[in-house]
Amino acid sequence: MNSEELKKLLEEIKENKLSVSEGVEKIKEVSYHDLGYAKIDTHRELRVGYPEVIYCEGKTNKQIVEIVRRLMLMNNNILATRASREVYDAISEVTCDAEYHIDARVVVVKRQKIVVTEKQIAVITAGTSDIPVAEEAAITAEVLGNKVIRIYDVGVAGIHRLLSKMDIISEANVIIVVAGMEGALASVVGGLVDKPVIAVPTSVGYGANFGGLAALLTMLNSCSSGIGVVNIDNGFGAGYLASNINRL
Repeated sequence: MNSEELKKLLEEIKENKLSVSEGVEKIKEVSYHDLGYAKIDTHRELRVGYPEVIYCEGKTNKQIVEIVRRLMLMNNNILATRASREVYDAISEVTCDAEYHIDARVVVVKRQKIVVTEKQIAVITAGTSDIPVAEEAAITAEVLGNKVIRIYDVGVAGIHRLLSKMDIISEANVIIVVAGMEGALASVVGGLVDKPVIAVPTSVGYGANFGGLAALLTMLNSCSSGIGVVNIDNGFGAGYLASNINRL
């Protein structure tokens, strides 16, 4: 249930088309739907503005498809993260609206037109190897109704590449910086802009990177102000947070 559906329900009660007790039952029915292995939060959009998102890793294709079926009944746009090609193929059997973003490993099912804000989110990567995580952030932000500009492979090993894009970066309202190896790019960007920076450490790097831990610690210890850090490889979390900030 979203705000428009709730308004419609209240109007029906007000006009005596529905009794108060019937209205209460309808609201109770849609608070969540229990599939046994999953309890789908059908009130999430009403509370926080966005419907529930499906995290696919660890779920069977059958479970994912049944969750998609239920979300489709609510006519919401659907976002499924960490989805394999096999997951996409399974979802495609129940809807022709599914789109697969292979780099991001994200499936999007568009049921409604996405209204896009004028303010921009910039997604920046240190290297080409960081693009999959960056694309997860970018696609998430776009599905949630944001204009996204992508600036890839501008890491500190060639800082002139970043500086040549500062005019574009400065136009953004929120900036997501995705970096592996030592993760220094977030600090550099944070020292050049007057906008909030969301840093995403990635697991890209050699042994001493410790699967993204080195980049995470660098970002947490940044001397640049205005930087917030999400978990390793958590592009979705960065895109969601950036969207919340962008819509304030």
